[in-house]
Amino acid sequence: MASPAVEIEVEGRVVRVSNPDRVYFPEIGATKLDLVEYYLAVGDGIVNALLERPCMLHRFPKGLAGDKVHQKRLPAGAPDWVETVELFFPRWKRTADELCVTELASVIWAVQMSTVEFHPWNSRRGAVEQPDEWRIDLDPGPETSYDTVRKVAHVAHEVLEELGAVGYPKTSGSKGLHVYVRIAPEAEHKVVRRAALAFAREVERRAPELVTTAWWTKDRDPAAVFVDYNQNARDHTIRSPYSVCATPNARVSAPLLWAEVSVAEPDDFTIQTMPRRYEEVGDLFSRIDDTSFDIAPLLEWAERDDIRYRNR
Repeated sequence: MASPAVEIEVEGRVVRVSNPDRVYFPEIGATKLDLVEYYLAVGDGIVNALLERPCMLHRFPKGLAGDKVHQKRLPAGAPDWVETVELFFPRWKRTADELCVTELASVIWAVQMSTVEFHPWNSRRGAVEQPDEWRIDLDPGPETSYDTVRKVAHVAHEVLEELGAVGYPKTSGSKGLHVYVRIAPEAEHKVVRRAALAFAREVERRAPELVTTAWWTKDRDPAAVFVDYNQNARDHTIRSPYSVCATPNARVSAPLLWAEVSVAEPDDFTIQTMPRRYEEVGDLFSRIDDTSFDIAPLLEWAERDDIRYRNR
C-alpha cells in the first residue's frame, strides 16, 4: 500500500510529496523523501546551478528499477508558480515549455514528479541562443582509469590559466569530470562549440597519449579521455552541479576545489555524504558569475586549426 503523502514547506511554498517511502535507490535504501531532503540540503547550490536555465528532467516514476523518462516538456499538473521557458526545436518543427528554475520549491516539485537528475542548458531564459556557460566535458573511454581523467583535468586547468579563464571543476556524477567557465552571452551555440573544439584540440596536443578529440567512437583509443566539445551544441545538456546521478549509490555531481581533483573519488559524493560536505564548504560554484571569459582567443585558435587541417 502506498505511504501517505507528506507536505514540505519550501520558502513559503508547500509541496505535496506523494509516495515518500518509495525506494528509489535499492542499493542504499534511499527513498523519494531522502531525495527531497538531499535537494533541500543543497538548496542554494542547486538553484544557483539551474537559475533561469531551460532544464530537461530525467524522471524515474518507479525508482531506478523502473523506466527512465527524458522529459523536455514540463510535466502536467504543475502549480502556477513553477516557471517555464518556451523553446523551439528545429528538427521537429515544434516548441516545448521546459522547466525554468527560479526558486527551490520548483526543484522540490520536480522531485515530487519523480525527477532524479537535472540537465540544464548552458544558456539562460533571457538569451536562450547565446550561452553564458562553456562546458568542458572530460569523458573517459571504456578502458580509461580515473587517474587519467585527473591528469587530463590538470592539463585543461593549465591551458585555462594561460588563457586567463577561471574554471570550476566538478565530478560528472558518473566516471568523468566537468569544468565550467562563465562566458559573456554574446555568441551563438555553434560559435561556442567551435571555441570548445579549439580548446579540446589544444589539450590533445599537450597530452596526445591521454586525450582524443576523435568524433567517432571507433576512432578513439579506449583508454583515452574524450574532450567532448559537442556538449556546447544547442540543446545538449549534462548534469548540473549538485544533481544526483541515477547510479545505485546515488552519486552526486559534486563541485570541487582544484586541489581536490587529484585526491577525490566520484564515490565520495552521494546523497548521504554531500549534505555534510555542503554544510562545511558551501557552494563552491557560488562565485562563478564574478568573472566572464572572452572566447576570442579560442576562436583565433580555431582559425589556426582550420589552416592546419586543410594543409594535412
